[in-house]
Amino acid sequence: MKLRFSIVDGQRREPDSGLTGECPVCGEPTIAKCGEIKVWHWAHKTKRNCDHWWENETEWHRSWKNLFPGEWQEAVQWAEDGEKHVADVKTDQDWVIEFQHSYIDSEERRSREAFYGNMVWIVDGLRRKNDLKKFSETIRDHGVQISQDPPIWNIFPSFSRLVMDWITSQVPVFFDFGGRADRHILSLLIPMGPDSNPLVVPVRKEHFIDWHLKGDFDLQQFIRQVRDYELSRKRAQSRQADLTPLDLIREQARRRRAWRQRGGPRL
Repeated sequence: MKLRFSIVDGQRREPDSGLTGECPVCGEPTIAKCGEIKVWHWAHKTKRNCDHWWENETEWHRSWKNLFPGEWQEAVQWAEDGEKHVADVKTDQDWVIEFQHSYIDSEERRSREAFYGNMVWIVDGLRRKNDLKKFSETIRDHGVQISQDPPIWNIFPSFSRLVMDWITSQVPVFFDFGGRADRHILSLLIPMGPDSNPLVVPVRKEHFIDWHLKGDFDLQQFIRQVRDYELSRKRAQSRQADLTPLDLIREQARRRRAWRQRGGPRL
């Protein structure tokens, strides 16, 4: 189990040559690993993994975590029954952000979501070779752009293994496929229930970070707004047989105004 922070003389410290500390989860001794190849980290003196949910940190993990204050990182969370886990990031608005690179089975995913409650996943979309290609094809060939403002796609999930892996999540899921710093786009997956196709909303990485650093954005409310937008579109579709082309244009304009009036954020 590799950690960025350990307890040294009662304080959270990053690793440095020669330091020893205590694991913030189990209290067992830790030693600083400060090599020239691997990322510096803390490790238990004995071969021990006190949090079986913990995923050893990659450069992808570390670069994401470093976008948030150090005091938010590796936050130990307790349940009433004494169960403890280390959250990758916990914001000052009590959002837990988990960065997931390796495979996670559905049972563990559900357990984490139930344990943390108010949380969001950031999933490494480049872990498997074909996930980006298949996701892009799902959007391009098997998706319908239902709105340009905000940009929303309705997709057929079965064409993307990545989407199928995460479609039953009960919390927000953002896929990270990388990109240039000035055009780094995350893809927010919004399930619509067992009888409807999910939605995908592109969100700039910088905006996602600002939402949490500034603490002035309600992600759950935003998701409800997107779902309401899709439901209103479906209701409008069911009436299209009775609408003239001018009526359709007016309906689209009405939905755009309604979105802005509800405070739809920059994406």
